Amino acid sequence: MRRFALILMLWPGILTAEEFKKLTGEEIGQALLGRTLEYGDGVSQIFDTSMLTQYFADPPRAGKWTVREDQYCSAWPHSGSLSWSCYDVYQSGGTIRFIDGSGSMTDGIYSE
Repeated sequence: MRRFALILMLWPGILTAEEFKKLTGEEIGQALLGRTLEYGDGVSQIFDTSMLTQYFADPPRAGKWTVREDQYCSAWPHSGSLSWSCYDVYQSGGTIRFIDGSGSMTDGIYSE
């Protein structure tokens, strides 16, 4: 019984450590500006201070990024025009989570 009580006492701390906090527009800028995220399998993305972004995958792409209200938005050239997509952004420690309008999630980890 004593072990069970100890587990219950520690459980809220474990849950809190894994929770993601939704970022405001200002926090999104602070979290991404001048940073690089790694998505796994050698895929990474740079969020340049000039609001350009480079996505290193196969094939690599270059585009633009901005913050609109409380969302991260990116645009990638397609057939000579830009198509903007916006995402809610959450953070848990060094992990940034992007969630699109359909609920699909992508997690990136800060690169050192």
